[in-house]
Amino acid sequence: MNLIARLSRLSSAVATAGFAVALLAAGSAVAHGEHEADSVKYPYASLRAEAVTEVARDTVRITLAAEVRDTEQADVASALTQRVDSVMKQVRGRDGITAHSGNYQVWPMNDQDGRVSNWAGRAEIILESSDFEAVSKLAGEVADRMPIANMAFFVAPRERARYEAELVQEAATAFRARAEALTQAFGYESYSIREIEIGGAGASYQPEARRMMAMVASDSAGNVPLEGGTERISLSIQGTIFLNSSRE
Repeated sequence: MNLIARLSRLSSAVATAGFAVALLAAGSAVAHGEHEADSVKYPYASLRAEAVTEVARDTVRITLAAEVRDTEQADVASALTQRVDSVMKQVRGRDGITAHSGNYQVWPMNDQDGRVSNWAGRAEIILESSDFEAVSKLAGEVADRMPIANMAFFVAPRERARYEAELVQEAATAFRARAEALTQAFGYESYSIREIEIGGAGASYQPEARRMMAMVASDSAGNVPLEGGTERISLSIQGTIFLNSSRE
């Protein structure tokens, strides 16, 4: 095929591609124009509805921690490992209590001249359970080797999901009721949903954690009752609706 024929074919292909792109652009413009026309023809309003429930936090997470200092890095690491292994053997396998390793760090300590003078290390074990009495007693048993460093209460994920599913229904009912009231208040016949967004939030209410940590750590018998407090779970539905009239 000579050069002129090749250029002619290439020019034809480019022209065809340009025509296809032009068609797609035109189709997009028409669709966008239709959406804008709907917005002008049917006014829309923004609405928000919320459903709230307050539930007891049924799970506690207790962080046990051991801290070691020594002049040699290897000695610090060895002491931490032995401490963690010893405690883990005691807490692992308890019914209704999960135990797993947490953070593990070894770092140098510098003197006033910037030279490494000694080493420090910290290791954690995390206990989680919905049996507050059992996990409190267990934490007290090992407090001499790994005292409590932190304590937090929360709603178990499975329970939270169940509560949120119930709140979706409640919030949706409230949203529809509000949409109906708004439609009638402005003299329209009906409404249609333009868009919907769902959001959620939670706020915790708990007793003073530090006080309970100290009480559990100081009571080797583990007789200190833990109080999980409550948590406020909320779910909101926010969206816009078209206001429709049968006369149009």
